[in-house]
Parts: sequence; C-alpha cells; structure tokens
Amino acid sequence: MKTDTIAAIATAVSDSGIGIIRVSGEEAVKIVAQVYQNVHHEKVLDRYDSHTIHYGFITDLNGDVIDEVMVSVMKAPKSYTMEDTVEINCHGGALMMRKILMTVTEAGARIAEPGEFTKRAFLNGRIDLSRAESVMDIIHAKNEYALKASVRQLRGSVFKKIKGLREKVLYEIAFIESALDDPEHISLEGYEEKLSDQVCYLIGELDKLLCFADDGKLLKEGIRTVIVGKPNVGKSSLLNLLVGQDRAIVTDVAGTTRDTLEETVNLGDITLNIIDTAGIRSTEDVVEKIGVEKAKTISEDADLILYVMDSSIPLDGNDEDIVRMIKDKKTIILMNKSDLDEVVDKSSVDSLLSKVTEKRSIVYELSEEVYEEGWEEESKNIFIIKISAKENGGLDCLVNLIKKMFFYSRISYNDEVCITSSRHKEALLEALDSMNQVKKSLEDHMPEDFYSIDLMNAYAALGRIIGEEVGDDLVNEIFSKFCMGK
Repeated sequence: MKTDTIAAIATAVSDSGIGIIRVSGEEAVKIVAQVYQNVHHEKVLDRYDSHTIHYGFITDLNGDVIDEVMVSVMKAPKSYTMEDTVEINCHGGALMMRKILMTVTEAGARIAEPGEFTKRAFLNGRIDLSRAESVMDIIHAKNEYALKASVRQLRGSVFKKIKGLREKVLYEIAFIESALDDPEHISLEGYEEKLSDQVCYLIGELDKLLCFADDGKLLKEGIRTVIVGKPNVGKSSLLNLLVGQDRAIVTDVAGTTRDTLEETVNLGDITLNIIDTAGIRSTEDVVEKIGVEKAKTISEDADLILYVMDSSIPLDGNDEDIVRMIKDKKTIILMNKSDLDEVVDKSSVDSLLSKVTEKRSIVYELSEEVYEEGWEEESKNIFIIKISAKENGGLDCLVNLIKKMFFYSRISYNDEVCITSSRHKEALLEALDSMNQVKKSLEDHMPEDFYSIDLMNAYAALGRIIGEEVGDDLVNEIFSKFCMGK
C-alpha cells in the first residue's frame, strides 16, 4: 500500500457553483497549510482541530491568491480514508479546480489514481470490499431499485450476511481440527449428523442468495430488451414512445429500419436497455436480409422480447417464424394500433402459439392493472397488452407487467440481501459447490479431513466477497474501474 499523500478533484469537472479538491495522507494537513491562508493572511491550518471548517484563501507557492475557499480538516482516524484528510471547497469550474489541484501537487501531493481514496478506506479497514464496490454502484445507479440495493450494500447488508456465514463455516473447521489434534478430549462421535444439519442450512442460505443474483444483475445493469415484429407494425414508434423523443425514423414504408438502434430507458424503478430491430420477413433485398438476420441473432441474448403486432392486419407465416424464434424467451406481445379496427384477437394469437409452443396468452387492456393470474406458471405464458403507440396508450400497463415478469415475489426492496455483482455471484457458486462436496462426503462417510478441506474452500470463496481472501491484483483491478477523486 502506498502511504504518500494523494490529491484529486472530487466533484465533476464542469462549470458549477462549488468544486471540491480532496487531499489525503500523512502529510495532507502540512501540504495544504503551505497554500492556505486565513483572512488574517496567516498560514495556520496545521493548528486547527479535526472536523472543523475554515474560511480563507488558496495561494500559489509565491503567495498570490488563487481563490476564496472553505477548507475542511479531518484528522486520522476519523475520516473516509482513516488518514488525515483536507477538502478544499472552491468555486466550481474546470480551470479553477485544475489550477488549485496543480498548486497542491506542487506543494508535495501526487495525483490520486482512480478509486484510490476508497481503496485506502478498504486497505485501512474502514470498509470491506463489498461496501467499497457499492460506492461505485451508487454513483452509476440507473434506477431507484438499483440505488436502494446499493445503499443497503453500503450500509453492510452483504458484509453482515457473508460474515455470518463465514463464522458458521469457521466454527466447524475449528471443531474438526481441534478434535483431530486432541481426540482424547474432543469427541467426533455423532458429529456427522450435527454437521449435516449445518451444511444443509448453509446450502439453503447460499441458494437463496444466488436465487436473487440474476434479478440483482438486472436491477443494476438493466433488462436487455429487444423489439421484434414484422415491418411497419410500429416497432420504431414504440421505441420513440419509450424514449420520449423521436430517435427512430418512422414512415409508412415497410422496411425503413434496416439496422439496430439501441437506447437506455428508465421507466419508473426499472431500466430497459432497448434494441429496436429490422422488421422480420422473407425478403430478397440484400441489405434488409442482413438486418433481419441481425435481429434474429440479437434476440437470442435478450432478457425480454417485446413482440409488436399490428392488430389491424391478419397474421401470416412471418409471425409464425417470429414465434418460433422467441418461444423460449420471456415475451410480451404488444397489440399495436388498437385505435383501428381489430383483425387479430386473443384466439388468433392462441392459434398461432399452438403451432410452435405450448404457451397460452393472457391479455391486458390499455389501462388495465396487472393482476395475479398466470404467475404461478409464468414460463408457460405469453402476455399480451393492447397498446396504441400513436396515442401513447398502454405504457403504464407495460411497465407494471415487466416488473411482475422479472421481480414478482422474488426480491424484497426492504431488508433482503440482493447480490448485484457478477464477482460476488461467482464466489457464491464456488462456495456452494464446496458445501455440496461436504454434503457428499458426509453421505459417503468419508474421513473428517475431507470435510475440513471443502469447508476451507467455501470459507475462502466467501472471503473474496468481503475482501478477506483477495490478492493485490484483484484489488487493483476492482479499484481501477472507479472514477477519479473517489
């Protein structure tokens, strides 16, 4: 760990009312004291008490005033990094903040690396690694659900859960090792049954965390949503409606969209990473054919398919091809142009579905609340919403339906631990595999040494989540993804 004094701009580098330059390290107060003077032109910053804020001026090393500032002094260990920390609150603006930062570096600090302040907080023991990662999750949160999950993680929800599980695993390891070292005083008689109960409990807890992991990832990164349908059914109009502006070209000419168009949309508490695709149909047009193939390829990786139908025209063979393509995906059929005379209805859709899939359809009207029917066997259903992209009808129903499809009865947004990190999920899977190995060894009545080895592997895997079993390379990789000044 580097222990020199670091400095960085902690606020956005743009024109603003206030900008903050953060300085941290053993020499932080001494360094800033060289360039700060109070209203009496005294350089006495090093005499001030911790957790006080002072009005004065930042000067260059020649004594010329650069800016009027407020300077906060926070002495170790009661600071974010657990080191002496000084924050210079100056006037905002890229030029001013950079000038003050350069002045501080000339006085002896160095420019901080990305995430180095939080890295020092972790290495100094103020926060665990899961809390450190949640800092950037909060900064990059795309919706209210993701923000709440990140705040809970910052408050220690993941740390407390993982710490508790590790303590239970460690107890069993210690008991086995003690019994093997001192069999005269510690008996293993009947221990297999006790350990089996504990292993089953731990497997259940790990399964529960992993059950939420995929949902957590969707909360954090957004639901990959692909819009498919025949040409000229209203796919681009739907994208424009969701985005809130004209992003896609809309004409009456079939095949206008020939390539994909991607947008990120926040709809209340959820985020959709939407991809509009070319209309799917049999065509001899070379360019359009490439667009159709690309639409099919992209659909394979979708979390959600929005299949747009024009309810005013009959279904045909192209619709059958689309259903065959998306039959294994979470799908919402959007019956567009509901303001026109209806030609396609529920029976038409069910007839189409019966040809290639066992799923059945459940229909919601434009403004209808999403009710409970169909959720017990969600995988066997395709949901239909009657919408009018032209008249902005059906959007609220769509949002409620997506929430139900992805998060129904699986995530509580109050106290439930929500795993949002792929790194955490990987470690949990490794821990689960090790615990299952312990279970198998117990069933096969293997020697106690076998239990201990796999318990240690589970203990280490869980430790990687909170940073108690990580190497320098992983720590450096994690914090390199942070923004400057954090």
